[in-house]
Amino acid sequence: MAQQVQGVIARAKGEPVSVETIVVPDPGPGEVVVAIQACGVCHTDLHYREGGIGDDFPYLLGHEAAGLVESIGEGVTNVMPGDYVVLNWRAVCGDCRACRRGKPWYCFATHNATQKMTLLDGTELSPALGIGAFCEKTLVAAGQATKVDPAAPASAAGLLGCGVMAGLGAAMNTGNVGRGDSVAVFGCGGVGDAAIAGARLAGASTIIAIDVDDRKLGWAKDFGATHTVNASSTDAVEAIRAATGGFGADVCIEAVGHPDVYKQCFEARDLAGTVVLVGVPRPDMTLDLPYLDVFGRGGALKSSWYGDCLPSRDFPMLIDLYLQGRLDLDRFVSETIPLDAVEEAFHRMERGEVLRSVVTL
Repeated sequence: MAQQVQGVIARAKGEPVSVETIVVPDPGPGEVVVAIQACGVCHTDLHYREGGIGDDFPYLLGHEAAGLVESIGEGVTNVMPGDYVVLNWRAVCGDCRACRRGKPWYCFATHNATQKMTLLDGTELSPALGIGAFCEKTLVAAGQATKVDPAAPASAAGLLGCGVMAGLGAAMNTGNVGRGDSVAVFGCGGVGDAAIAGARLAGASTIIAIDVDDRKLGWAKDFGATHTVNASSTDAVEAIRAATGGFGADVCIEAVGHPDVYKQCFEARDLAGTVVLVGVPRPDMTLDLPYLDVFGRGGALKSSWYGDCLPSRDFPMLIDLYLQGRLDLDRFVSETIPLDAVEEAFHRMERGEVLRSVVTL
């Protein structure tokens, strides 16, 4: 029997969000209904509200979430009612060319729920990243629910659903940061600080944080940065070279999504070093690099999509590290808020006042 719950809706481009009644159908084949306990407020949700991802309004926002499986549809075997799960937007298909090559973290045909959640008048909703978790309950594909240790609180565990996983994975998966490496991270918001934490976990010896906000650079130190650079007053490239014996960093991670910052990453890496782009650029942006330098410097220029993660592999492992005290997910949580405070949380995020606001239910 369909249920009526409360959720956060973006009805039109640029308009303030609203809390409205959502109709959640019973799960069909391959689907599950999850009772949400916590959901982080991510920049991606703001991009949806601003029309930066599409125009399939109205959107049911929220995607960085954890909760309990309430019910499952026919054929679901990976989770059971009562399981504690982190939601993800990479439910791998198992059959595309990436999956068949043994690289499911590049899956090109990820699953979402087939049925639609609606407003009371029957208007179909577009759930953010196929999840829609600023909601008391949501309907997702079974593969979007990853079972983890319930000892981890939802306010921390849910952050693996997007931004924190993107940053950790940019360092640990895409950048392949190793013991003794030098790493420079440009942009010290939630994703950048997660990349710093990931570099520290991977054994980097030098971790350089670059931003234009001293408050964010202070946060970066808390996550493991050994050096900080305020790029508004200091040449970031020269500062990185100075901190790495004049050579540049082994791995430079761009967590801003701006061509000028990417160029700094490119110039600040060591010969044969790696640049990782995890910041999300706008559709109108272009990149201009000296072609001879792209050839002559060697190394790798990589993009990191969701931190190249495989949720079934990475989420349980990272939750274990959290419970061991080796990954401080709690430090990312700046505040917990109710559903009706999401709009103001967007503004605090835009002003750079928080790492993560987390909706708790």
